[in-house]
Amino acid sequence: QVQLAESGGGLVQSGGSLRLSCAAPGRTRRDYNTGWFRQAPGKEREFVAGITSNHNTHYADFVRGRFTISGDNTVYLQMDRLEQEDTAVYYCAATVKLGIWTRPDDYQYWGHGTQVTVSS
Repeated sequence: QVQLAESGGGLVQSGGSLRLSCAAPGRTRRDYNTGWFRQAPGKEREFVAGITSNHNTHYADFVRGRFTISGDNTVYLQMDRLEQEDTAVYYCAATVKLGIWTRPDDYQYWGHGTQVTVSS
């Protein structure tokens, strides 16, 4: 069982930055792979970025070099040059499957999400 807790969301102006955190309370070693997803109102949940336990990373095309995923037991998503289209609830997820997976169904554990709102 992996419990995940996101933090760091908020309101930011277009072009600004936020750093999201995904903590796993009670765990001393990240022996699973982690992904960040987001879901905007009326849209499906979509993959944003992923990182394996040995720090291989993968990003969705729309990130376009603006976001960086990093971390060990706590995984971070640094988001720069934010755009209004980035407004969504951002979720952290963990999977015991090897490698990086981009479908929500491939993840077994989820946090409750943190709201990111980008204003004009």
